[in-house]
Amino acid sequence: MGMTQQERESLLDKLGAIVEENDKIDPELYKKYNVKRGLRDLDGTGVLVGLTEIGDVRAYIFDEEEKIPVEGRLLYRGIDINDIVHGYQSEKRFGFEETCYLLLFGEFPNKERLEEFEKLLGEYRALPYGFTEDMILKAPSTDIMNKLARSVLASYSYDSNPDDISLKNTLRQCIELIARFPTMAAYGFAAKTHYHDGKSLYIHSPLKHLSTAENILRMIRQDSSYTKSEAELLDLALVLHAEHGGGNNSTFVAHVVTSTGTDTYSAIAAAIGSLKGPQHGGANLKVMGMMEEIKSNVKDWDDEEEISAYLAKIMRKEAFDKSGLIYGIGHAVYTVSDPRTILLKQKAENLAAEKGLEKEYRLYTHIEQLAPDVFLKEKNNSKVMCANVDFYSGFVYKMLNIPVELFTPIFAVGRMAGWCAHRIEELVNGGRIVRPAYKNVEPKKSYSPMSERA
Repeated sequence: MGMTQQERESLLDKLGAIVEENDKIDPELYKKYNVKRGLRDLDGTGVLVGLTEIGDVRAYIFDEEEKIPVEGRLLYRGIDINDIVHGYQSEKRFGFEETCYLLLFGEFPNKERLEEFEKLLGEYRALPYGFTEDMILKAPSTDIMNKLARSVLASYSYDSNPDDISLKNTLRQCIELIARFPTMAAYGFAAKTHYHDGKSLYIHSPLKHLSTAENILRMIRQDSSYTKSEAELLDLALVLHAEHGGGNNSTFVAHVVTSTGTDTYSAIAAAIGSLKGPQHGGANLKVMGMMEEIKSNVKDWDDEEEISAYLAKIMRKEAFDKSGLIYGIGHAVYTVSDPRTILLKQKAENLAAEKGLEKEYRLYTHIEQLAPDVFLKEKNNSKVMCANVDFYSGFVYKMLNIPVELFTPIFAVGRMAGWCAHRIEELVNGGRIVRPAYKNVEPKKSYSPMSERA
C-alpha cells in the first residue's frame, strides 16, 4: 500500500532533521584549518586561482600592506567601461554587439568587421526548426532561468557537432548562443505567461537587422513596439552586465566546468544555474521585492529618519524576508562605488523624469545614501559599501515595462558574452581540471551491525 501525502511529508521532515544534525560542521573548525570560505581571505579579497585578460574589477589599493578602498573601475580587455559606453553613445550607436566582439576577440572591430559580426548574429538569432514547439512550449517553467538552462542544454541535440571543443567549433557555438539566447528568453517568458498565467500566447520572430536590445523589446511585447530611447537604455544594461572578471560566481563556474573538457552547452548551462541564485543575478528581484515593501510601509518617501528606521528593521530581521540584508547595497569587491551603478543611475534619473517617477527615484537615492550609516549603527561595522548595479537595474527594467520575471534573464543575456569569452580562454590556456581541496573533519567510526543500531 502506498504512502499518503501527509506520511511522505512527515518522513521527509524526519529525514531532513537527521541530515541537518549529521551534516552540521563546527564553525570553529573553519578557523582552525584556515579554510578560505567562499574562496575569500579574511579581508574579503578573493583567493587567486587563475589569470585572465578578459575583464578586471578594481575597488581598492594596497598601501604598505593596508587595503584602502577607492572608486570602483570595470575594464573590458583593458578598456575602462566608462570609455566604452561614452564612446559608442557619442556616436549614437548600440554598443552590445561590439562589446561582445571585444570580449570574444580581445580588440574592437572596425566598421567592416562589426557589420560582418552583426550580420552573423542576425543569421543565428532564430531558433532551430522545431525547437520552440518541442523544447520551450511543451515544457514551460515558472522561472525563466530554469527554462534558459534547459534550452541551452537542449541545444546540444540540435548541434551536428556538439562535443568538438576545437577553437573554431567552440567559437561557432558561442556566437550562436549569444545570438539565440534573447530569443530563448523571450519565448520562455511567452510560454510561462500563457501556460502558467493564462494569458494569450504571442511569439514574435527576431529580425536579422535589429540589435539585441531592439529584438528583446520586440519579442517580449504584445505589439512589438518600442522607442529608440528604450532600446538604448536596455542596450546599456546589456553592456554593463556583459562581463565582471573571472572570479564572479557564474563565470568561475564556467571556468570550472570547462576545465573538465565537457561541451559548451553543459558549461554554459551550469553558469546559468549559478546566476539564478538570489545572491548573484537574482539579487535584482530581491531589490524590487524589498522596495515594494518599503514603499508600502514608509509613509513619507523623503523622510530620512523614517526610511532609516525601516532599514534598521530590515537589518534586525524584523521586516521583508527576515534575512537581515538590504539588497542592492554592498558588493563582494566594490567599496566606494560601482561604476555600473553610476552609469545606470544617470539614465534612471532621466527616464524617471520622463515617466513622472521622480519621487520613487528619490526614494532609491535616499536608501543608497542612508544604508551605510544604518549598517554602521546596527552592526557596529564601518565597512565601506556602495549601491551595486542590482539596486537600480530593477527600477530601470520596471520603467521600461519589462516584466519582473525577465530581470535576471536579461542579466544572463548580457553575461552570455562574458561566459563564452572565459570558456574560450580556459580552453586555450587551461589544460588542468579545477580541483580545490576539502578537508574531512569527520572522526573515524566503526561499522555497526543492523542489530546494534538504535
